[in-house]
Amino acid sequence: MRELHSPCRGRSRSSGAAGLLCPLLAACLWAAVVAYKPVIIVHGLFDSSGDFKNLQRFINESHPGTNVTIIDLFDRSASLQPMWKQVEGFKAAIYPIMQNAADGVHFICYSQGGLVCRGILSTLSDHNVHSFISLSSPQAGQYGDTDYLKYLFPQFVKSNLYHLCYTAVGQRVSICNYWNDPHHRDLYVNSSDYLALLNSERLNPNSTEWKQNFLKIQKLVLIGGPDDGVITPWQSSQFGFYDDNETVVEMQHQDLYLSDVFGLKTLAARGDLILCSVPGVQHVWWHSNETVFHTCIEKWLV
Repeated sequence: MRELHSPCRGRSRSSGAAGLLCPLLAACLWAAVVAYKPVIIVHGLFDSSGDFKNLQRFINESHPGTNVTIIDLFDRSASLQPMWKQVEGFKAAIYPIMQNAADGVHFICYSQGGLVCRGILSTLSDHNVHSFISLSSPQAGQYGDTDYLKYLFPQFVKSNLYHLCYTAVGQRVSICNYWNDPHHRDLYVNSSDYLALLNSERLNPNSTEWKQNFLKIQKLVLIGGPDDGVITPWQSSQFGFYDDNETVVEMQHQDLYLSDVFGLKTLAARGDLILCSVPGVQHVWWHSNETVFHTCIEKWLV
């Protein structure tokens, strides 16, 4: 093997300009040798691509040269459109990026965007996503009286929103596609056009194929925390959820894990299921928190 000689070899670290240029040159050489996979970011409810500049900066500072794409679709109020419509729209924008990335890509998907990304991963048979990083996303559903709920449905509270969400009209609104009322489980299973299908809680003739597609990911990273204030319960970000007494049942005791309906248990057995819980982070700050990035995200973007 040919030895690569550094132009800085043998020089003193204190030798003027050379001492300053050598570390920079070494960093450039390293970035040239280590080609980081492209990162695709999908935003959440009421967000837009401009909200993720800090996250993009964190990535570029830690992994120089990374191609980061923040998908600019379904921004702000358009994020209320049905989840399957969003899946198809994001998929069309993301697929060309995948095709141009021979070594694969990484997903960072925030809040509602985490569920959009699951839809893409389940239905796209030739995706090449390595790390799927789910950033404070209601993966097991949402059931809480939050500011978002009061803004969207001022005449409803969590206990009666099922009257709207579990109708054909309600299922035209994104949040209703993953509204999971633990006191009306049958209505949820029979009415949810999105989450109940993704979780195979409702009969789905495509479940086997969707599981195979989803399991093509190399890592699933589930990030959340107890001070989120929006995702309810916060453990939904890690596939925990309420029973009918509103007691949280952790992921490992959920039927969707135990039955391995879409691959969670398989991922865990492979060692590819990672939980990262961070206290003290409110929902709107997950993508701008540098500690969260370095603790939970950075290492999976290689």
